[in-house]
Amino acid sequence: MPHVKCIFFWILLSKLCFTSNSFSLNRLFAQQMERYEREIRESKFAELMNKHFAASAIPKSIHCLSLRLTDEYSSNAHARKQLPSPELLPLLSDNSYHHFVLSTDNILAAAVVVASAVQSSLNPEKIIFHVITDKKTYAGMHSWFALNPMYPAIVEVKGIHQFDWLTRENVPVLEAVENHNGIRNYYHGNHISRANLSETTPRTFASKLQARSPKYISLLNHLRIYLPELFPKLDKVVFLDDDVVIQRDLSPLWDIDLNGKVNGAVETCKGQDKWVMSKLFRNYFNFSHPLIAKNLNPEECAWAYGMNIFDLRAWRKRNIRDTYHTWLKENLKSNLTLWKLGTLPPALIAFKGHVHPIDPSWHMLGLGYQNKTNVENVKKAAVIHYNGQSKPWLEIGFEHLRPFWTKYVNYSNDFIRNCHVLE
Repeated sequence: MPHVKCIFFWILLSKLCFTSNSFSLNRLFAQQMERYEREIRESKFAELMNKHFAASAIPKSIHCLSLRLTDEYSSNAHARKQLPSPELLPLLSDNSYHHFVLSTDNILAAAVVVASAVQSSLNPEKIIFHVITDKKTYAGMHSWFALNPMYPAIVEVKGIHQFDWLTRENVPVLEAVENHNGIRNYYHGNHISRANLSETTPRTFASKLQARSPKYISLLNHLRIYLPELFPKLDKVVFLDDDVVIQRDLSPLWDIDLNGKVNGAVETCKGQDKWVMSKLFRNYFNFSHPLIAKNLNPEECAWAYGMNIFDLRAWRKRNIRDTYHTWLKENLKSNLTLWKLGTLPPALIAFKGHVHPIDPSWHMLGLGYQNKTNVENVKKAAVIHYNGQSKPWLEIGFEHLRPFWTKYVNYSNDFIRNCHVLE
């Protein structure tokens, strides 16, 4: 009997030990899994940060292109020839032509926008492009279009410094935006150290990083709000971002009746792509702030910047620019608590009540952040927009969407070839 008791005690002890060991192993396994998940999560955020830096940097090939073309401007008289030629200057204010405005410091991107518009047009001889750039890029941009004319279209290249009206005295709020410490820290600071990564998702973090592109504090990005003053003799213009490609004749845009509205734009609150086309005012503004809650409706539909037809005659009768400035100042006073995403939020307010929706097929968005973009829909769109970090001229661009852009890059050009652009 004592022998049986010993056996029973041994079995019981073994079970207890096994249970104890099993519990320890499970706890160890759970800790290990938790550590792996934390490391995977941290690596995902690090990947997003690296992508943000890659999106903000200037590729070596594009920097090379700008430098070589700037050098060409100083040494080659053909690169400095007047754009357009003197006999064509009166056409720059002729409203029987189709006037496009492009504001950028990216020469390669500008070349693609203009080439795609001209090649897609049924009447390219009616096209006039007004390309506006900054002082440092002006010589290189001028060289490109002087040496690569887009005949029969007309291209004008101007630097911001060449507009007498566009001075710091006339737009002091922009100087405040560029020099505001909070803004500089927001766009150039350590984005991870200030973020609570345990309480945010990678997708939300990616969205916030996209909103922190330094381009949002550039005067070139705010320039569209001054179109009526920059082009006082023009009645209608189409404004294009530099990350678009034109795939269809855009001349019918000038025939759209805006019904007295100022801005013809595609609404972004309905569409097949629920990620890209689901933007309401609540996506852009902080409705916990009383000033926003009092003045705006969170369910109001947003619209797209990047391909807009502007009726400048109607615009000149409105106080859109002053409203834009007022809200920029309010956001500065509130230490950027009204909104954080670039130039679209103040424009959503300034153009409120002045927007005429146009058919979504005119402007397809999201090619710079939606990897699952429907390629068949891309083929049908008049203008495709690589808004987002994954620009087609960057290594992080989506490979299956890049060909829609690269087809307009002139790889036979000596400057493109020598700088190994998208080699």
